[in-house]
This record gives sequence, structure tokens and C-alpha cells, in this order.
Amino acid sequence: MSTGADQILDVDLLRFETGDRAARRAVVDGVMRSLGTGFVFTSHDLGEGLLDDAYGMLAAFFGRPGAEKAGYVTAGSHGQTGYTGLLVETAATAAHADWKEMLNWGSPLPAGHPLRRRYPHRYLDPVFPEAAVPGIGETLARLHGQLAALQHRFLRIIALGIGVAEDFFDRLVQHGPTLTRAIHYPAMGLAPGREHVWAAAHGDINLLTALPRATARGLQVLTEQGWIDAAPPAGRVVINSGMMLEQLTNGIIPTGMHRVVADPDQPGERYSVVQFCHPTPWTVLAPLASCVSPERPQRYGAISAGDRLDEVLWEINLLEADGDRP
Repeated sequence: MSTGADQILDVDLLRFETGDRAARRAVVDGVMRSLGTGFVFTSHDLGEGLLDDAYGMLAAFFGRPGAEKAGYVTAGSHGQTGYTGLLVETAATAAHADWKEMLNWGSPLPAGHPLRRRYPHRYLDPVFPEAAVPGIGETLARLHGQLAALQHRFLRIIALGIGVAEDFFDRLVQHGPTLTRAIHYPAMGLAPGREHVWAAAHGDINLLTALPRATARGLQVLTEQGWIDAAPPAGRVVINSGMMLEQLTNGIIPTGMHRVVADPDQPGERYSVVQFCHPTPWTVLAPLASCVSPERPQRYGAISAGDRLDEVLWEINLLEADGDRP
């Protein structure tokens, strides 16, 4: 199960789901090799028309005046629902805030569900700018559902790669507070200072992150050879691993370290939509038995997914943004 890849591979999720045993094994092997970088590209069956509609509506929203967008900030959500303004989120390793603004949404649970009662701040109702962009709520909710299903399917490949049952992750992510985030990176010439970048180097906190398409280059991945551009073939989804998957796999799958920096050959703004696949907040993150051996002793203790998420939200300034930090 050793990885250590220095390049991002292109694999075929659909071949895994429809192919014979050898084809499935080849996809699993390719995913595990590529995730040595924390990243992999994959085929998908998302509708391109849905992505076009979503990006058009998001551009219309982000083009609205700042005061209007600020009306969609959701107090107490810690940047997990509604609008997050410019220069708010700050990478844990960075001294300066990212030059980006975001719209965040998920899929709420019924009011009486025990997860929503226990973790109300994880399952807030989506705040869509419907008044500003009519129809945006239905489009973004549909995109959220399709991306979540895609990530759940991809986790079945990873399950086989780490030596557990194919459906191991199914229950962990069922009703998890998976978050979809639309990000607008304004042109760097508008930034208040040269010390800011679109998104400083960081890793994601969740299990997996999916990026179906961006409108401009800029995503870079840290490998043993240094920073490389993440340039997927057309029609692919970028998948990267997060801190929670690293903890469960005892470091076999590392966190995909990445940044977003403006390409001087492609000036202007950038839009992307990413989705962070989370397990339920009461999931205990502890290394799996299949990932621990005499050669790879247990590296991590146990912590709940909800507590680990709060740690990172504190580090990246989203708790402070809500006034919860002294």
C-alpha cells in the first residue's frame, strides 16, 4: 500500500464501476499511486450543462455590490453556510488572508434528526442568494447532490486500496455535513497588497475534495519535486485527499498540499466550485487496523471528526470571523 507518487494520474471511475476484475484492480492501483501526491484526476458523469448553469449564476452573484453580498453572511456558521467575504479565510501557515470570496452551502437534515440536534451549527439550512439570482438555489442544490454522489462512489475505490470492505465509507459519509463552496478569486491587480495570493499553501480538513472545473489556471500541488501545476485533461474532476483521510489511513494517503496562485500568462479573475466530503461529526478518526503494521506503527490518536474540524476552522480564521475567538 505504499504510495510516493510524484505525478498526478488520470483514472477512470466509470471503468471501475463497469469493468471486470482486472480493470477494477488497475483503477485501484492507479488511484493509490497518484494519491501519493494527494491528488488524482478522474472521469465523471456530471452534466456539463449543469456546470455551465452554475458558473453563470455564480458569476452573476459575485458581480453584485459588496454590501448586497454581505447580506448573505450567516452568523455562527463559521464559513460553512452563506457568503464569506474577501480577506477573511487565512491558511494556517500563512501570515496574510487569501484574496478570495466564497459562497458555501450543504444539504440540511430534518429538524428532528439526532445529528442536527447534537450539531446544529453543522447542519444549517442553505443560504442561497435567490433574490439576487433567481433559480440559483435549485441549480446549486442539484450540483451539490451530484458531486456528493460522485465522491461517495470514489471512496469505494479508496476503500479497496487500503484493504477494507468496498462499502466501508458508505455509512461514515451518509448524512455527513459535506460542504460545497463556490470561490471567486478577483484579479490580483485589485488586491490591497502584493503579500496576498488567491489561496496560500494548505491542506483540506475533510476526507476528499472534488473540483469539477475551474475557469482559469492557478491550482498547484506540492510534490517531492516541488510545486507542479494541476492541469487535468478536459472533462475530468480533480480529487484530493484531506487530513481526515490521512488520519484514518495512518498516513498511507497523505493530505494533498496545494495552493492557488494567479498565472501571469492568464491574467484576470478565476472561479471554481469545490466540494468537501465530510464524515458525520461523531465519526471517530483513528487509524484503521489494515493501515497499521510493524513497519508502519500507529501515528495518530483518536479524535472525533467534528472536533478535528473545529481545530482547523480556528486555525484558518473562520471562528474568529464569527466573533468566537478572543
